[in-house]
Amino acid sequence: MERKRFEQLVEEALAQLPVGLRAKLENIAVLVEDAPRRKPARGRGKHLLGMFQGVPRTKKSVFQPTPPDRIILYQKNIEAICGSDAEIREQVRLTVWHECGHYFGLSEEELRHL
Repeated sequence: MERKRFEQLVEEALAQLPVGLRAKLENIAVLVEDAPRRKPARGRGKHLLGMFQGVPRTKKSVFQPTPPDRIILYQKNIEAICGSDAEIREQVRLTVWHECGHYFGLSEEELRHL
């Protein structure tokens, strides 16, 4: 899939977030890269689909400024586990929502139960 189309899917996934959550996304960049620059940590699986980098909202302090947070989606890894454009669209949506969950302070365990 062309990068531009993949990025459109990311934008659509962000637009589908509930309005209340979307309004609380502050100082965050959502990026697309081909694949992680380093091998995933042990136990993270062969295909890391996305990553939140930053300080979750639940741990931020108004007294200490932080650089922008980042959500990164790994296009080639997502494409590698999907068999069609429809599957890519759904996986992008799930990955965006998952990483936004980390932004809002949810752990992997909490996200598994949603």
